[in-house]
Amino acid sequence: MSTRSTEGGAAGGERRPRADVARNRARLLAAARELFAERGEEVSLPDVARAAGVGMGTAYRHFPTLGDLVEAAAEDRFAGILAHARALADGGGRDPVPDYLRHVGEVLEADRGLSAAVEALRGTPGSAPLGRTRAELEEAVGVLVEHSRRHGTVRPDLTVADIHLLAGAISATVRTGSGPWRRLLDLTVPGLRPDTGGHAAS
Repeated sequence: MSTRSTEGGAAGGERRPRADVARNRARLLAAARELFAERGEEVSLPDVARAAGVGMGTAYRHFPTLGDLVEAAAEDRFAGILAHARALADGGGRDPVPDYLRHVGEVLEADRGLSAAVEALRGTPGSAPLGRTRAELEEAVGVLVEHSRRHGTVRPDLTVADIHLLAGAISATVRTGSGPWRRLLDLTVPGLRPDTGGHAAS
């Protein structure tokens, strides 16, 4: 009996993505994010398959609908933000919260087209993470807030919900083009400090 694994499975009944299956999925997500950045919501699944250099059958196995691909691309984006938050926590800096918010702004600015696609799919403004990614991101941001509290670089009543509120404001500013999000952050960061009277944004 052959022990050669097939896509999505492995020998002995153990189901495990093969390296090329995971690689194809990563290529599809990377191509999708690039195309969404260029065209906004005017992207089709065949467009993404061509850009990724994979067949339509492969694309449909990973993402049966364009909506599935949009949501996966959005989750991939927030997985990157999550990784950055964890790296900030591991870095041991005294004041990681502004760095986290700045990174969120940079990612959302680069991904305006993806945000538009998510908004069109969900029928609501914004593109917040869902499910497990959201829970893990909240946990990681909580670590950053607690770390900053211990070092006295943020006000003691600062919460994870406050950080999500500010991230949402940055997202809305980027999405609507109502102003420069960096200026919003510069004006907001002093309000995170224990003493809001004389600190400049970092």
